[in-house]
Amino acid sequence: MSTAVIVYHGTMGRWEPDARGRLAKAALELYSERGFERTTVEEIAKRAGLTERTFFRHFADKREVLFWGASALEEQLLRAVDAAPASFPAIDAVGSALEAIAVDFQGRRDYARQRQTIITANADLQERERIKLASLASALADGLRRRGVAGSTAILAGELGVAVFRVAFERWIDEANQQDFSAIIRASLAELKTVTAGVAPTAIAKVR
Repeated sequence: MSTAVIVYHGTMGRWEPDARGRLAKAALELYSERGFERTTVEEIAKRAGLTERTFFRHFADKREVLFWGASALEEQLLRAVDAAPASFPAIDAVGSALEAIAVDFQGRRDYARQRQTIITANADLQERERIKLASLASALADGLRRRGVAGSTAILAGELGVAVFRVAFERWIDEANQQDFSAIIRASLAELKTVTAGVAPTAIAKVR
């Protein structure tokens, strides 16, 4: 979901390694300073000390700078669902997977806040973020089905898992919140269970 924060030095030559990280860092700086729409690929490449051709070797367009880690995150989620204890019910397997990936977010809170501010200010980026979250829900459902969870239950648990992730993420990037992301995910999942426990069985039956 997010890019590691990488130290950037404007004097680096074009031959220096970690071009992707340097481009991502430069893009984030420019999006914050000038706005996403007013920033060009040429400006990103120039600040990173690289060429536009190099930029397009790593990213399809300037939007993807903010989303290039999505596929890796999905794969990580699937592995974490597979690794959850076999005795766990679907929602707990999802919670365990979310906690596992949350570890990699530690140390990136400032980046996550900055990235989210950029996305919130642009409707097209918000739509791309929704697509990414929907893809995460599908990945969770796929992982649950591999564990033998029934189709509709796997889909519902996947959607609930993404809802927990989204709410926990918003709480985590709140400057007033200093808790670890994993702890916030656990608390958000517990809150979800409390909410669903209060739903009358007859109401669930009507939904079905």
